[in-house]
Amino acid sequence: MLRTWFERQWQTSGWAQCLLLPLSWLFALLAAGRRYGYRVGLFSSQALPVPVIIVGNISVGGVGKTPLVIYLAQQLRDAGYVPGILSRGYGGQHRGEVRPESEPALCGDEPVLIARRTGCPVWVDPTRAAGGLALLKAHPEVNVLICDDGLQHYALQRDIEIAVVQRPLGIGNRRLLPAGPLRESLRRLRSVDLVVETGQLPATPAPVNTYQLRLRTGTWTSVADFSSETSTERLRGQSVEQPLVAMAGIGHPQRFFDLLATMGLGCEQRPLADHYAYSQADFIALRGKTILMTEKDAVKCQHLGLENAWFLPMSAELSPVGHDQSLAESVIGLLKHKHAKEVKNES
Repeated sequence: MLRTWFERQWQTSGWAQCLLLPLSWLFALLAAGRRYGYRVGLFSSQALPVPVIIVGNISVGGVGKTPLVIYLAQQLRDAGYVPGILSRGYGGQHRGEVRPESEPALCGDEPVLIARRTGCPVWVDPTRAAGGLALLKAHPEVNVLICDDGLQHYALQRDIEIAVVQRPLGIGNRRLLPAGPLRESLRRLRSVDLVVETGQLPATPAPVNTYQLRLRTGTWTSVADFSSETSTERLRGQSVEQPLVAMAGIGHPQRFFDLLATMGLGCEQRPLADHYAYSQADFIALRGKTILMTEKDAVKCQHLGLENAWFLPMSAELSPVGHDQSLAESVIGLLKHKHAKEVKNES
């Protein structure tokens, strides 16, 4: 698979990267020209009537944005805000509101997962500004928008930028596409408001407030009904009679498999493409086995009637790096500063 080949190459520096370097230089030139065009007004960008928080990344592939979006939405709601969430709806054809019962094949797996976990209004639209306006029209009570991805979507003006970085896989060989995994250079991290590291911490302190995200595991939950639960010990005990098969259609499936290994769950590993579209055919040969998957996979498999399939819900835990201010405190402080500045300008 071509994508798999590129992902392997992005972690090294060899002949393939040298051949691709000219294309990376062209990519860098085009990206810089695009940013400049928005900065000087050659390209139009739209502001929304409520603050916009971008949660994005500078590399391709999964870096852990979805748990952070869920965490941030819950924290803001606990602080008295009414957040709404925007997404481009990767892999879906639907434009509009996403509800917990929405079909992932139409709306995208991550928006459905976010809607289930947060209870917040969720809207998908590749044109983020149009999606934001539609969400606010349908839910006028919303007073802050969180945009899942979109750091490079400069057509939407933003008030706060949070960059999610996954080291070392997300950074790779530190080169821009297609010679490396980066959409923008690491210098872009100097201009965001906050950085969230989901892997190893950088060797030197970041120039902005940094947090480390770790995932806290919940209880194994049935894919069939999203309510029945089982324990790791029980799964481990029945693995002799019902062998365990781990399936993961996420950005970096090996992270899920490594987690299962630390839990003492020896599994047959089946890595799949990110946002993989499951069907009954994927499970015909797995009858009599116990299937383990991520929550993101589970939302796409609930309707398949799997009898012995379990997912592991995870929640984000964030720790400040080199300072003592929580992520929620930092975000709320930035929102209040933005509001105070707008009031001063109006007066």
